[in-house]
Amino acid sequence: MGERLSSIDSFFMHEAIKEAEKALKKGEVPVGAVVVFNEKIIGRGYNLRETKKSPILHAEIIAIEKAVKKINDWRLYNCTLYVTLEPCIMCFGAILNSRIDRLVYGTENLEEGFTKFLNVDNYRKWQLREIISGVEKDKCEALLKEFFKNVRSSRL
Repeated sequence: MGERLSSIDSFFMHEAIKEAEKALKKGEVPVGAVVVFNEKIIGRGYNLRETKKSPILHAEIIAIEKAVKKINDWRLYNCTLYVTLEPCIMCFGAILNSRIDRLVYGTENLEEGFTKFLNVDNYRKWQLREIISGVEKDKCEALLKEFFKNVRSSRL
């Protein structure tokens, strides 16, 4: 896993952040994702777990589903997934199974992130060739902090 930052990665992470902001406005945990092929977004998503009352409607799953429909193939070869928060195990499984080439995420998921549960050193045996973390980390963390601050203050 690396922490290399390019202007392209930063640009598309900002697009994922826009998706996360939509989730925040709906009272969802602010996680956003975009799937990119040839520097074009082919799938977007943000968390809809609470809105749709579904445990699987994570930003990554929604973005992958939209990308698959757009290209009419379940294999997302040569695609990059940008997501504001480190994916959970379920989403990491979807990333591997959809044959996504690169994963770029903003900030660590300290409780449920895939790196807490899996030995990711052998991820290259799948199509996934690169994992980059920490892209626009401060902005991604700020959204999460805002959300959880609002949750805590609403409980008072």
